[in-house]
Amino acid sequence: MKLKPLGDRVVVKAAPHEEMTKGGLVLPDTVKEKPIEGIVIAVGAGKINDDGKRQPMDLKVDDRIIYSKYSGTEVKLDGEEYLVLSERDVLAVIEK
Repeated sequence: MKLKPLGDRVVVKAAPHEEMTKGGLVLPDTVKEKPIEGIVIAVGAGKINDDGKRQPMDLKVDDRIIYSKYSGTEVKLDGEEYLVLSERDVLAVIEK
């Protein structure tokens, strides 16, 4: 991975989602919803508090997460699409 997030940011790869309805219809890109679930690929060092100390991240690499629908910045690197978002945009971690 060539992306190293800074501060309290994480790099996420969107989880694969259904491209076909239960009835067997293939959905075009224009009607697909943005994914809100992904896998953490890289984690920053954490946010620096007002007292100058670094707050550790609650997330770690390989966490499966749910994030805000329209948050983050989309980045394409080596033909792969990633999302860089702040830790505060992560709503939940999906535990196994």
